[in-house]
Amino acid sequence: MRALPDTGGAGTALGLFALARLTGTLALAAVAWAGGRQPLALLGRSWDSLWYLGIATHGYGRTLHLGGGAIHSDLAFFPLYPLLVRALHEVAPLSGGACGLVVSWLAAGAAACGIHRCAALLYGRTVATVLVVLWGLMPHSVVLSMAYTEPVLTAFAAWALYAVLRRDWVWAGTLAALAGLSRPNGCAVAAAVLAAAAREVVRLRGRGVSHRLWTGAALAPLGWTAYVLWVGRRTGDVPGGYFAVQRRWGSTFDFGHGALRFVRHLLLHGDRFAFAMALVIVAAGVLLYALLLADRAPLPLLVYSGVLLLVALGGSGFFESKPRFLLPAFPLLLPLAHALVRTAKARPWHAAVVAGALAGLSFAYGAYLVVLARTPL
Repeated sequence: MRALPDTGGAGTALGLFALARLTGTLALAAVAWAGGRQPLALLGRSWDSLWYLGIATHGYGRTLHLGGGAIHSDLAFFPLYPLLVRALHEVAPLSGGACGLVVSWLAAGAAACGIHRCAALLYGRTVATVLVVLWGLMPHSVVLSMAYTEPVLTAFAAWALYAVLRRDWVWAGTLAALAGLSRPNGCAVAAAVLAAAAREVVRLRGRGVSHRLWTGAALAPLGWTAYVLWVGRRTGDVPGGYFAVQRRWGSTFDFGHGALRFVRHLLLHGDRFAFAMALVIVAAGVLLYALLLADRAPLPLLVYSGVLLLVALGGSGFFESKPRFLLPAFPLLLPLAHALVRTAKARPWHAAVVAGALAGLSFAYGAYLVVLARTPL
């Protein structure tokens, strides 16, 4: 049974989230310094961060020709994050990497507030605060402290979903469009807005539908669609150019065949620890979505999380990155948040042990991924 709406307490949730991420970052820094490496350089200039910083500095146009016919083009990366980094660099005396981190950290804070506001509206302040803390303690939450795009996508997604839940259609559509400019899987936000709008039209039987609903529904897919078409025009193949760029990266949507082949290899032959953890996290995501369905969560949350899960499961290539692709799917953590709140009421010590174990796993695994593992995030 849902609690009465309670949208207060965001400051407490944000403080706990910041404490979790700061502690995780300090743990990573300790491991980095012990190995003679610079933590800020690792956080600001690792893997995809270098592509985004290159776009922010020089614009699009970089292509790497690798062995086996692979061609990596920066057109695979959506433009909003590098635009924000460039804008900050123009007004602040910071390096590109530092600007990337500032944008990501501010976006993570905005996302935490949006997540809290959504959950508080539906389930009350306590569940909302626990949800934010859980999001900051996921095994891959170290990405929230890096120069990556997941915090930006999650910020726009959380506030777009909050707008949908309040039937503020124009804001929902605008934020969904910005989310669509953030990442390829940002289309999940537009899908959630369109699904909620369609249900509203059906509920009203097409009569008395506000023009704001039609406006929001029209705006929602514009960001994602505009970038895909722009890449297509730039490559000379308007409908398929972007997807050709992704195929050359080895990333296609094959309904999960590539993922299943990789899981089979992992189970039969074993592999690096990060891949096994990725398998466990993705399997947990599927289970949590089933619980979210059983709990009859609101349609926008189900559609948003479902599309993110579908993109992660159905895409081939980069299996080790799938947990990162699921990081914006914060509604998946709602069943855990409810369970932890119930446990805290009945057995506070047990809840503290669970939270401590999650924190230990998050901090240790985050440091391992960034400092020790040679696995792309």
